[in-house]
Amino acid sequence: MSVRIRMKKLGRRHRPFYRICAVDRRKPRDGRVIEELGIYDPMVPEVDARAILDGERIQYWLGVGAEPSEKVAVLIKKYGQEGTHREAQKAALERLAVMHRQPEPLVSAPPRKEAEPKEADAEAPAAEETSEKTESE
Repeated sequence: MSVRIRMKKLGRRHRPFYRICAVDRRKPRDGRVIEELGIYDPMVPEVDARAILDGERIQYWLGVGAEPSEKVAVLIKKYGQEGTHREAQKAALERLAVMHRQPEPLVSAPPRKEAEPKEADAEAPAAEETSEKTESE
């Protein structure tokens, strides 16, 4: 069995997402895989954060004779264990993590004053009682 490291397409129309997998060469593109080795999301705004690879497992499969596809070979060269863009990838992932955090509000809203309407409601029946007494007298 010859093994190939290639991408398996997931996602939907106009929103692709890929898993990088070790696959038998005879299987179809989206068919059964032997092992998933990483992800590639071309829609991520940070270019260096698009690919996340399991470097140890990729090195294992390359060691036993698996051949990467052209695109996966480029990703391994850039983001593999000894990749040329590893530092840029770490920085890009940190920037994405900061961007996805929920920002705290800069100005808090003033507390609601619910006590005033209750006091006004309490005064209204008292006023009605006094007006009734004056009418009856």
